This record gives sequence, structure tokens and C-alpha cells, in this order.
Amino acid sequence: MRASGMTGWYLAAAMAIAAGLLLAVASTGPANAQGRPSFRVWLESFWPEAQGAGITRATFDRAFDGLTPDLSLPDLVLAEKPEMRPPAQAEFSRTPEQYINREQIMRLARQGRELAERHKAILDRVEAEIGVDRAIVLAIWGRETAFGGHRPRHDVIRVLVTQAYAGRRQDLFRTELIHALRLLQDGIVERDAMRGSWAGAMGLTQFMPSEFYGSGVDLDHDGKLDLFGSTADALGSAGKQLKQKGWVKGLPWGIEVNLGGKVDCAQEGPANSRTIGEWAKLGITRADGKPFARALLEHQAYLMSPAGAFGPSFLATENFKAIRAYNMSDLYAVFVGHLSDRIAGGSDFKTPWHQVRQLPDHEIAEIQEQLKRRGAAIDKIDGKIGSNTRWQIGQYERSVRLKVGCWPRQEVLEHLRRGVADGR
Repeated sequence: MRASGMTGWYLAAAMAIAAGLLLAVASTGPANAQGRPSFRVWLESFWPEAQGAGITRATFDRAFDGLTPDLSLPDLVLAEKPEMRPPAQAEFSRTPEQYINREQIMRLARQGRELAERHKAILDRVEAEIGVDRAIVLAIWGRETAFGGHRPRHDVIRVLVTQAYAGRRQDLFRTELIHALRLLQDGIVERDAMRGSWAGAMGLTQFMPSEFYGSGVDLDHDGKLDLFGSTADALGSAGKQLKQKGWVKGLPWGIEVNLGGKVDCAQEGPANSRTIGEWAKLGITRADGKPFARALLEHQAYLMSPAGAFGPSFLATENFKAIRAYNMSDLYAVFVGHLSDRIAGGSDFKTPWHQVRQLPDHEIAEIQEQLKRRGAAIDKIDGKIGSNTRWQIGQYERSVRLKVGCWPRQEVLEHLRRGVADGR
């Protein structure tokens, strides 16, 4: 990452200094710029909640011994200037073409096919006992940790306590922190093994602490749940979580389609869901030229165009929703779904990705705010590009006779700004 007038090393040094100063205030000062108590004061105030959840003082003290908050994490509410904040999640900071990287998909698909042979017995049990297709759990494993090749470096307890103390979703992370302490107390995960993502997910398929309890499966039947070292447990647990989120065995996650007839990208999103048969009557066709399978015609699906009119479009089924519930991002769900198709022998997308510019978060948020002022159904102003934002942009482009692209383009932003300047 670079900033105008700064070399890479200078920016890194500046960020380190800023984080260090904030850390000193947060750890020892009476309160920070948001009126938040010092970290140690806050931590002690958290103890009664942990105690009420059955956590012992010994577990509590062991978990937090010598710990300070990690203010380099994303998604924190800090007093520093916006340009000094850590980078956003890849799912919301990269363009679709960058995120759904063809070379990475191909490499992971080759590995996935090899692992499908090696772990055939495990995958047979995932399908028979859990009721989830083998390729999708392999794809989740591949996306989350590159089949165990990626070792997350964050101390999960430190991550969770930082997010609970200074994050944007403090209630969520307080709950996850309690579950993490319970994992330690119950002996399910050792303290030193608690390494995970910046959001606190752990193991081969990246489970949050609460998910160990809600979706964990001892598929190898050795009497313990091991999501770090047991492929069977990790894949079985990923399968169970997908099943809990609505996975339908044998149903494709999505079907790449060509738009036409009465359909364009301005009809995207779950609110416009209809049966695949109804979509076909409106003029949508499969991108591979094949007819829609008769068995799929009554299934509900919605149009999903992750790059708007500048890339592939899909009819997203209930299984897409299940993947998306695993990670709340359209791009994540497309990556995982497509990877599962490639592992199972499928081919590349028929429609190429076009290069699109990713506007900064604050400009995307400005588009959302301006659209909302004009009556668009936008509940959250968050600077993130999802189906609803693309849909509302497409609807606006239609209404003002701009080229319908369903993407937060500079042209759309400038048009909205001119409308404000003109009093419209």
C-alpha cells in the first residue's frame, strides 16, 4: 500500500508509530478519544460477564496474561485519520476479477482433485452422514487455508478481545470471546494453538469459537473434536455448517447465464427471486448453451452479477445463500462455488471479467447515501458492494437513462453529485 508522497517503508513506519501511540493510550490511559476506558479497566469490567458464563478466574487470567490490544486489525473504531487505518477485507477491497483469480482457482482445483482421491473415504462419509456434496467442502478448505498450507498468524484471544474492546461489532465479539474462553477451559483447544484470522476464525476450515460448539463434528470418531489436525473433523464440520445453513445436496450453487429478453443486471438480488423456469421465460439462457435441466425449473433463484454488467452473471440458488452465510460476501461465495465446480471437473466461466475500477469505500458509501436520499431501498451505508447496492445503482441508471452497468462507477457518482448541486 502506498500514499501520495510516501515511500512504502515510510508509510509502514508511520502506521507502526500511530498504532504504538494508540496502544499506549488504550492500555494505560484513563480513556481514549472515544471516551472508552483503558484496556485493563475494560478487561476487568468484562470479568463478571465471563464469570456468569461459567468461566473460572484461572482460565480468565491465563488467557489474558500480558495481553495488549492489537490496534492494527481491520474493522476497529479508532481516532486516527482514515488513511492510517488498516486495509479492508479482500472481499470488499478487490475487484471481482482480482478476487476470483483464475490462476489461483486453477491451482487450488488441481490440489482439490488430488485431495479428493486421497480422502475419498472421508468425503464418502461427509456425503452419506452429513448430506453435503464433497466438492463444496473441499472448496471451502481450499479457500480458507489453501488446504492447510496457510497458517494464520493471529493470536485468536488477542484478536477477539481487541474486537470486543474497540471493534465495530463489539457485542458479536464479546460472545465469541466467551466461547473462546470456554474452548480453553474445556480443553478443546490449547492456548498456544489458538492461531487464526484477523476476525478470530481458526482451524483448517476457519471456524469461529461459537461454531466449534454449534457445528463441530467428530467425524473420525476418536473422541475429540480437532479442527486443526483432523481432515475428517474439519470437512465434516464444514459440511454440517453448510447443512445447517440450508445446503441442498445435488443442487448447483449457481448457473452462469446470458442476460437477454426482458432481463438486465438491474434485476439483481434476492428481492427479485423467481423460479429458474420463470427466468428462462424472461429470456435468460445458460452461458454454455445447454438447456436448463428440467429438475431445476421449479427451484427458486435470483440474479447475481458480482461485477454488474462487466462480468459473468449467475442464477444463484439456495446453495449460494448457504455458502454466503459461511462468509457474508458475494465474491467469497462465487469463488468457493466456482472452485467446487472446477474440482468436480467443470470449466472456466464463459463470460470474461472486464477491468473495473474499485472506488474508495467512502465514495461507494456516498453513492449509497445519495441513492437512499432518492428513495432507494438501502438500509446500510457501509461502502461495501453487494447485490442490493448493484441493484439500486442499476435502477437509478435506468431512471436517468445512463448506460445500465450496476456498478459503483465514477460516472454514477458524478451524476448523483450534479443532481445534488442542481437541487434534485
